[in-house]
Amino acid sequence: MADTKIIKKYPNRSLYDTSQSKYISLTDLKQYVLEDTPFIVQEAKSKNDITRQVLLQIISEEENTGTPIFSSDVLRRFIRIYGNSAAAPFSTYIEQMSSLLDQQTRQFWEQLNAGQDLSPMTAWTEIANRNLGIWQETLDKLTQAVKKV
Repeated sequence: MADTKIIKKYPNRSLYDTSQSKYISLTDLKQYVLEDTPFIVQEAKSKNDITRQVLLQIISEEENTGTPIFSSDVLRRFIRIYGNSAAAPFSTYIEQMSSLLDQQTRQFWEQLNAGQDLSPMTAWTEIANRNLGIWQETLDKLTQAVKKV
């Protein structure tokens, strides 16, 4: 990960991109995400990795300014899972599903740009079959976790 940008966050909440030697904003970090530019955010003094917290901050701002993705009910369900034996399988499931969605979206756009004939029914069937397999695997893990409680 030699080309991973190091972003330093200072106590005054300023973000500093060390690769460009300039201060940046959360909007710039969001753009890095959209461009798939690898980066980590570190506290300037301690060098602790705070990337997750900053990404959550970006999500929070997006939820407040744009069209929200998460309903209050979904967020409540997420909160209930913390500290629960289902947390690890749920986290794995969310990671797999978001990765799959990203992969499928990229694949769709590649096919579209290549001028391939896209049958919506075929595309949705493939997506549903893949998602069903992942869901079943995760459900099995959740069931095992609940049995242990």
